[in-house]
Amino acid sequence: MRHQCRVPQLGRPADQRKAMLRGLTTQLIREGRVTTTRARAKALRDQAERMISLAKEGTLSSRRRAIGFIYDKKLVHSLFEKAQDRYGDRKGGYTRIIRTVRRRGDNAEMAIIELV
Repeated sequence: MRHQCRVPQLGRPADQRKAMLRGLTTQLIREGRVTTTRARAKALRDQAERMISLAKEGTLSSRRRAIGFIYDKKLVHSLFEKAQDRYGDRKGGYTRIIRTVRRRGDNAEMAIIELV
């Protein structure tokens, strides 16, 4: 039983799950919005907000942690340049999840996650 285990498993082994969340986080920061399933969007929200919080800190150690997680190094540098201006007055809640229609093939709940 998984009572009170807060890590969403997403039906994948840990290495595949981490790689998928890294890819989705990189895409969300690059594009600004991503369409995915609702469960993945909720798991992605934690990772994306953690990266934006690191960018708001702006320290060298937080930059290195972000480079270790996000695939694109130039994207990390641009995130660190823009994060303080864009999210400086916010204490959290950098993403928004909007529910959309269910997917046609398997009727999965779909959602759009976007940066606020």
